[in-house]
Amino acid sequence: MDRVSKLVSDRAVVIFSVSSCCMCHTVKRLFCDLGVNPAIHELDHDPRGKDIERILAKMIGRNPPAPVVFIGGRLVGPTDQVMSLHLGGKLVPLLKEAGAIWL
Repeated sequence: MDRVSKLVSDRAVVIFSVSSCCMCHTVKRLFCDLGVNPAIHELDHDPRGKDIERILAKMIGRNPPAPVVFIGGRLVGPTDQVMSLHLGGKLVPLLKEAGAIWL
């Protein structure tokens, strides 16, 4: 848990992903299209990825958990939560509040 806490505190937006996951790609693409430069942690490339994946699965109550997004150090959630915020017009204000985008 300490490792996850440390990683999510490093940047305004942190995405835990799996490189071969199409939903992970979609979420990463969304943030890049919005002008965000997120920290992306590919769990399948991290030697501790399985441990992090177990922690994230407990946090969101779903396995496999990826993608999992944190904004401003707070858990936003997986794809459905991110897309719900985006479609509801709440994602961009959240990103501005966290200092991830300025416009």
